[in-house]
Order: sequence, then structure tokens, then C-alpha cells
Amino acid sequence: MRFYDIFNGDADGLCALHQLRLADPHTSTLITGVKRDIALLARVAPEPGDELTVLDISLDRNREALLGALHVGARVRYFDHHFAGEIPQHPLLEAHIDTSATVCTSLIVDRHLQGRYRAWAVVAAFGDNLRAEARAAASGLGMAHADIETLRELGECLNYNAYGQALADLHFDPAELYRRMRPYADPLAFRAQSPEVEVLRRASAQDLQRALALRIEHIGNSAVMVTLPDEPWSRRIAGNFANALARRHRDRIVALLLRTGGGYQVSLRAPDPGGPAMHLLAHEFESGGGRARSAGIQFLPESDLARLMARLQRPAAPDA
Repeated sequence: MRFYDIFNGDADGLCALHQLRLADPHTSTLITGVKRDIALLARVAPEPGDELTVLDISLDRNREALLGALHVGARVRYFDHHFAGEIPQHPLLEAHIDTSATVCTSLIVDRHLQGRYRAWAVVAAFGDNLRAEARAAASGLGMAHADIETLRELGECLNYNAYGQALADLHFDPAELYRRMRPYADPLAFRAQSPEVEVLRRASAQDLQRALALRIEHIGNSAVMVTLPDEPWSRRIAGNFANALARRHRDRIVALLLRTGGGYQVSLRAPDPGGPAMHLLAHEFESGGGRARSAGIQFLPESDLARLMARLQRPAAPDA
């Protein structure tokens, strides 16, 4: 029997896995990648009796591989907060899926573990730009304000590291970053003792300054849009920059367009809770997906740009 841990390479995926493995240590094969590598389950060829833990990647985008794993007799635990579609009913599948706009995968894991490693869930929620939810989760931990701010910085640094077209764009392979995190039950100790986090903090600040100098285009009264060049720095900062813009333009949709061969990679952020659902808008385009408050389009052809801009002026309905 083999164990596989299959997880998104961002802060939420890292911290979700870290919580689970602190509670239930296993030597496992790690399957991860850059944040937009979400069809990860297909990289595994499981055998009967293998155990797969899947974290922070859409079930809908991994449905075929999931059904295949269940068919051969592998056991699957699935934790996620993205659009899932119909969840298969199978005795070998343990699904913990909550697509509410106010949760991330690490908060779902925290619920499953009854708060045992909650500080790491706080880190993840900050990384996922769920600041109010992160502070609410931290409220019962008895932490000083300065320590909570350290968790916020850590979450944003871990999240920054996941963005890129390929692993070569990242400062650290997410699998290696997880291995560096693994000895630390306390994220404050990890932040204090990890030179990797300081590298990420300095680099993200530099990249963000370059991004903030770009022109912001107003799309009617409902959205703002920024176009980033096809450069490694802009690919790295896309997530944190989109979150920063969302905090500055709280009443508007944020659309971040990253130039790539023949088109764009798109990041979408919703206005404050109760606004239009970004995954509904993204799903109108062939490679779109995500969740209510944060979604994306893997590849938007140049010919579809006008259609996207028109849709930003009449956004999707709020998520149910």
C-alpha cells in the first residue's frame, strides 16, 4: 500500500496538508505544482489499497481521474472548497467539500481536526485573502496582534510562491517548501527560523512595487482591470497583486490579465461578500473555474477579450 498526498502548491494546499500530517504522520509521495496545476490526480497511477489524500483542487476538474482511482480500489480523502459539481457516492471516497465563500480548504481541515493545529489554518486563510475569517479563527488562540500579523505575512508569502507558469518561475518548489515546513507545529517558529520565508518576503515586495506602477483600467462602474506583461515577476505576483487590488477596490470586480502566447491568463476577484460569484462568470469561458470570491481562466484567447470585458459590466449573480 502506498500513500499519495496530492495538493495545490499555494498557501491553502500547503497548510491543509501540513495540518493533516501533523495529526497523522505518513511517509508519502508528494504530487503538487504551481497554483494553476489543478489536474493533479491524473499524475497518479494508483493500485488497489493505495490511499490518496487530495487537497485544494477542484473535484470537477479531476473527476475522471478520481473515478478511475476509486474503480481500481484506491481509498480517497478529498478536502476542497472549489466548485465540485456532483460529488460521487462511493464507499472508498471520503469527501469534505464546502464551497461557501467564507472558507478555504485549510479551514475545512481545521474543522475536521477540531482546531488541533488552527494557527496553520489561520496562515492559509490569510494567504487566500480571507482576512476576516483568518482573524475570526485566530481570536480563540490568545495570540498577540503582532503574532497574528506575522501569520498574515507568512500566509501571503507562501501564497506568492505558488504563482508562475512553471516551477522555474517560482522561488521554491512547493513540495520542497512543504518539506521545510514539516518539522514545525508552530508557524511562528517556522517564520522565525526559515530563511525561505525571508527570501519570499523581500521578493514579493519588489514584485508588488512593479505591479502597482501599472495602469488600472476602469470597466464601466463594476470592474477594474490590469494587464500584466509576460514576465516571470508578473506571473509570480499575480495572486497577491489581485488580492491587493481587491482590498483597494472593495466594491468592484478585479480582473487581472497576464499576457501569454496568443491570449491571456485571467485572475478574478469578487467584491465584498454578497457580490457576484466569480466562478459563475469564469465558467462561461472554456478553461474557467474557481470559487465564488476568487476564480480564473487558464487561457483566454485574444478574440474573447471583448466578451470578457462586456461580461465584467454585467457580472454573474451572487453565489447561492
